[in-house]
Amino acid sequence: METPKLSALPYKGTRDFYPRDMKLRNWFFGRVRTALENACFEEYEGPMLESLELYAAKSGEELAREQTYNFTDRGGRDLAIRPEMTPTVARMVAGKMGELNYPLKWFSIANMYRYERPQRGRLREFWQLNVDIFGCDTYEADLDVIGSAIAVLRAYGADESMFRVHINNRRFFNDVIAAICNTDSEGARRVSKVVDRKNKVTRAAYENALVELGLSEEQIERIDALYAMSVAEATALCPDSEGAKELTALFGALEKTGLARYCTFDFGIIRGLDYYTGTVFEVFDLAPENNRAMFGGGRYDNLVGLFVKNAKISGVGYGMGDVTLENFLVTHGLVPDLDNEGTKVLVTRFDDVPYENYVTLTARLSEAGVRASVYLGTKKFGKQIDYAVRGNYSHVVIMGGDELAAGTVKVKNLATREESVVSQDKLAEFFA
Repeated sequence: METPKLSALPYKGTRDFYPRDMKLRNWFFGRVRTALENACFEEYEGPMLESLELYAAKSGEELAREQTYNFTDRGGRDLAIRPEMTPTVARMVAGKMGELNYPLKWFSIANMYRYERPQRGRLREFWQLNVDIFGCDTYEADLDVIGSAIAVLRAYGADESMFRVHINNRRFFNDVIAAICNTDSEGARRVSKVVDRKNKVTRAAYENALVELGLSEEQIERIDALYAMSVAEATALCPDSEGAKELTALFGALEKTGLARYCTFDFGIIRGLDYYTGTVFEVFDLAPENNRAMFGGGRYDNLVGLFVKNAKISGVGYGMGDVTLENFLVTHGLVPDLDNEGTKVLVTRFDDVPYENYVTLTARLSEAGVRASVYLGTKKFGKQIDYAVRGNYSHVVIMGGDELAAGTVKVKNLATREESVVSQDKLAEFFA
């Protein structure tokens, strides 16, 4: 019986990263790191495996089991491959709570797995940028985090015509809804779940869901009116709300720092997770063909308390997936020509020169900081040149028996076709 062939395709919802794909990924992760390190954020990392209990405590047992890749290990422990980073970083802060220097400004670029239906901008395996500030209770941390998100996108050449940051405040939302609907915090939470899905369902479904919660037509109209209001108009409806004060301070600072042109108030931004307690925001791609929320985040003041009783360490942050980032960059033509790799040298080979001489020549170039490789194999010279062209090499070095005896090499520029004779001892200087 013939053994069935294995599939050459990756698991559904995951990707293979061939060398050119890795160039793209390394390029945009490199831009992220530079932008955040310039703002004094520090990089951290955590384990790929966490206790399933960690996600159940944050999102509920059912959601944790349905959306994670989880299993029971040989010791009987329920574990999950991390679907997000926020619980991990909260656990890490709790683990050394008394030793850390607050406020913390941390970021990570972590590999995640989430069991869900693959679609545009969302896969089962993804990398996510996570940016968080811990230990600052005021709007300054919200401003710093939002500013970092803008700085990351600007690092790729994006401007205000390409994206917009939509901002709201959960405290303010709850206070306004409680006033309009004459309800308590639980009632406001139920309304928030409906509002959070407003743009994902039909108008009829949206209204029916609010009616089922007991809202009248007049109350629904009052909520609708908020979606078109400026931050000044909206906060005037509930000026004593702590959330209104936070919004006013934040938008005032955005105006003064010049970041307001990237931002707008949006009462419909909720961020469905219940752990958000204050400022919430989502960053939207403005391109008509990719007009969607790319990523978002907000303030969460109680997560560290899952690990340490009565912990009073506030946090604010966001997560950005690599898939949505790549879609944004491609849509707006912000990806550079990654095939232009600068100086990259292939040392070609001939049968009348010992292989070790080529290795020595290549090693000198590498020691001088010049990217170089000797051709591996015994193909004819023309095939070696074809290999160099397809491999995006900028130059080839040619050293046959005559050149070896004369102590020289020929250097051919593959773009201009110019050829130069260079002393072997001066080869590294030629590329300096």
